Amino acid sequence: MKEKNLAFIDTETTGFDPVANEMIEIGGLIVRQIPVSGRGPRLEVIDEFEFKIKPERLETANPEALRINGYNDADWLFAPSLSEVMKIVQGKTAGCIIVGQNVAFDWAFVNESFKKCGLENKLHYHKLDILPMAFAKNYHDDSLKYYRLEDLARHYGVENANAHTALADARATFEIYKKVLEIE
Repeated sequence: MKEKNLAFIDTETTGFDPVANEMIEIGGLIVRQIPVSGRGPRLEVIDEFEFKIKPERLETANPEALRINGYNDADWLFAPSLSEVMKIVQGKTAGCIIVGQNVAFDWAFVNESFKKCGLENKLHYHKLDILPMAFAKNYHDDSLKYYRLEDLARHYGVENANAHTALADARATFEIYKKVLEIE
């Protein structure tokens, strides 16, 4: 795993079900792990991406999800199709280990999106989730009651002015990951 790049990925969706709902935004950072003797790796961001994705089934969307994600027709008017986006994401993330906050959610939507487009999911099968990492590290810290991204960002002093946008949340996840592991 040490030789694999990490893909810090966040998605914004029209609901919680990766089959019934759809991904309307994806953002990520591709990060190279550079070994450092006697401590964790140095992490180098080698690529970033962010795409709004033209929704195809807004009638199945959860209105609250759209509100949280800031969806509006104007901002998504010229968004590319899911297929166009996933071809690019496939190339950028091939062989990477996905990292996220509650990564199972993002993985489910990314994986289902690859399937819908008839594309192979080339992400490495291992996944890293900062939620259980932070829970284990902060188990005895009663000041941290919840482990949502916004709670972890506040706890670790990570600024996330554009929360609930995919790239901003992926960047915040990256910064929290470094703080949980105590690496820079």
